Amino acid sequence: MPALPMPVRRGRGVSIWVFGVLGFAMLALIAYFAVFLGTGASAVGLVLALVPLGIVLFGVHLIDRWEPEPKSLVIFAVAWGGVAAAGMALLFDLLLNVAVGRPDGIFTAVVQAPIVEEVAKGLGVFLILVIGRRAFDGPVDGIVYGALVGAGFAFTENIQYFGVSLITGGAGDLTLTFILRGLVSPFAHAMFTALTGFAIGLAARRGAGASGALGAGALGLLGAVLLHAFWNGSSLLGDFIVLYLTTQIPLFLGFIFVIVALRRAEARLTRRRLGDYADAGWFTAEEVVMLATPAGRKAGMQWAAGLRGDRRALMRSFIRDATALAAVRQRAITGHDAYAAADEQALLARTRATRAQLLAY
Repeated sequence: MPALPMPVRRGRGVSIWVFGVLGFAMLALIAYFAVFLGTGASAVGLVLALVPLGIVLFGVHLIDRWEPEPKSLVIFAVAWGGVAAAGMALLFDLLLNVAVGRPDGIFTAVVQAPIVEEVAKGLGVFLILVIGRRAFDGPVDGIVYGALVGAGFAFTENIQYFGVSLITGGAGDLTLTFILRGLVSPFAHAMFTALTGFAIGLAARRGAGASGALGAGALGLLGAVLLHAFWNGSSLLGDFIVLYLTTQIPLFLGFIFVIVALRRAEARLTRRRLGDYADAGWFTAEEVVMLATPAGRKAGMQWAAGLRGDRRALMRSFIRDATALAAVRQRAITGHDAYAAADEQALLARTRATRAQLLAY
């Protein structure tokens, strides 16, 4: 088979120079941890911090598996959270300590941390919209990018918490901190920043420009700050176990419910947009059901597995390209994608070629 055409990459990636700047910032963070925690505690914290990071990344993969975001934007989101946003929060904390001394612990947890951290993380989500506008299609994408930024931030913050626990309290304190931060609430930061991402994504779906998305993001940011403050306050101002069971778990379950509802709405939109192509003869009605619904995708994967040579990889590409095609049509309808026609031609060619390979005997 000849090489298949690819959608236009412009507006869907991050410049290597941006990663270069983040790389220098990462070196500064490494130096900070080496000086204040030591290499041993930092290494232990880093290894343990990989566990909650992996949990969150797996959860994000489940949300976004049929329309994965460009790899450079995914890496940038995690890097912004783990390097830029974490560095901003640490720098602000150091400057505040130098200027006025260390503030009260409750003030830090309930006021300072929610505001400073969510602003720094939310800025990253907004930059993703500006840099990769053509890969930011709606509220689900916003939640994905927000969760990735939050996961990166939590990774770096966990290194510090785990390292400090090991230094001050030994293995016992480290174990308790790991259970509370790494296993009991690994999605906390991802959930906070996802609110900002949701608001920006909703504005993007409606065709808003950067200024409109910034205004919507500010409302989402307010919700993220309040949720972050409530979460921290409930951990400090009462019985943790009781509050965790009665407030934090219901909040997380509500977050999952919202994601499921948004995914279903996204599936309905995908089915409607692919229906436009079915009306023009590019897909059959049965193919639209297979490509746009969870049950149809599952059936399609099972069918492809039974074909000669196990063609699940082809079916997976067929589903992803069709899902991307539906998103391209939606962007064309809202009129904010100058490359929609080129992407449409490429994706139609890809789906046609993949269908031919699936049906070949």
